[in-house]
Amino acid sequence: MSQLLTARQAEELHKSIIAYLASVNLPQSSAALREELGDSVTIDDATIKKYEGLLEKKWTSVVRLQKKIMDLESRCADLQSELDSATPTSLTRKNQDPVSWLPRAPPRHNLQSHRGPVNCVAFHPVFSSLASGSEDTTIKIWDWELGELERTVKGHTKAVLDVDYGGPRGGTLLASCSSDLTIKLWDPSDEYKNIRTLPGHDHSVSAVRFVPSGAAGSPKSGNLLVSASRDKTLKIWDVTTGYCVKTLQGHVDWVRDVAPSVDGRFLFSAGNDQVPRLWDVSSGEAKSTFLGHEHVVECVSIAPAASYPHLATLAGLKKPPPASSSAEFLATGSRDKTIRLWDSRGTLIKTLIGHDNWVRALVFHPGGKYLLSVSDDKTLRCWDLTQECKCVRTISDAHGHFVSCLQWAPALVKDGGLSTDPGANGASASTAPNGVKEDPNAASKVSIRCVLATGSVDLNVRIFAS
Repeated sequence: MSQLLTARQAEELHKSIIAYLASVNLPQSSAALREELGDSVTIDDATIKKYEGLLEKKWTSVVRLQKKIMDLESRCADLQSELDSATPTSLTRKNQDPVSWLPRAPPRHNLQSHRGPVNCVAFHPVFSSLASGSEDTTIKIWDWELGELERTVKGHTKAVLDVDYGGPRGGTLLASCSSDLTIKLWDPSDEYKNIRTLPGHDHSVSAVRFVPSGAAGSPKSGNLLVSASRDKTLKIWDVTTGYCVKTLQGHVDWVRDVAPSVDGRFLFSAGNDQVPRLWDVSSGEAKSTFLGHEHVVECVSIAPAASYPHLATLAGLKKPPPASSSAEFLATGSRDKTIRLWDSRGTLIKTLIGHDNWVRALVFHPGGKYLLSVSDDKTLRCWDLTQECKCVRTISDAHGHFVSCLQWAPALVKDGGLSTDPGANGASASTAPNGVKEDPNAASKVSIRCVLATGSVDLNVRIFAS
């Protein structure tokens, strides 16, 4: 008798085996086992019927439970490593403090409707609308709070490569750009009617961003739009007239991404020539170049003022630059699998290594402590700027295929004196009105929305939220 099983359990097992052998048409084996067990097991046809299939059921449930246990053990290990890397203060404040909030799996919503890879996502600055653009030539407008599709916007004839909300004060527009060489402006207040098409680029338009004007109390408002193209140029447009007011030339290959500074004075761009450039908008000249990447630079981001204290420490500065200055620190992500942090002069501060495929999008946490990235390795990673840029969280299966884009929901403003700009790839920063010196506690007056959107080649848009 097995010491593992009680007499009753052993009897049940024997009956199950006999019933199993009978059910799979092995009568001799079944008879041999009954003969060997003798009087210890009494079994008739009714009992065989009762125990038929029991062994298979138990077997499959054991395998299922084993898988569940392995999944739980892996989750447990992830949480343990998260605990090990957390500081005591972040542990106590994590639950209620948006400054320390980081996304975690699973996503709150998985939005499905696109019929081609998703290339870009953008949050409406006020409403719970999210726009996504795809290789299927459409833009989809979602309600990210409810996780529902609101409408499909059609107009482009080729892949939609980028989207951004912004525009004149009180008149939010949606801008999109495409491989069809055009930029289109849509009016969200009039059922996303196409109000203007901006032709002028000679090749695919890869990125489009509204340029904040730096106007008092509303830096996001402004009439200017910047676009980056495969024709090697950046163009600045006046959205009210549709005219191109300036063309910036300097890149020698496809320009993949562009990010404006929070005050609209600078543009940061990069692409296939592997040399990111920081431009002065008023002069149209490149202020700095950034040398170091060994492959195409896919994405750029400008650090918000909230990150200055942490990045200044990394850069070895005694004190951080004033919060009123813009474009002091910048980040780039490349096909060389690295993320690089720079100061505005082009000096490399730190190289972040961890992704094992192309880095596709970057966003600074509005609270200033973290940089988030997504990659073709299907992960979303969170890097802690206060811990020498240590990777403190990895969402290993953020999507089922390459993750192509990442955006943070723009902050909500608590008092009228302050406004925020989603700026570079969704990174928010705060600006005081009328050039007044900024309150060092400005971040506390801005209500950070703990909402993040990602898009992927798997056709899905995902919402990570608290």
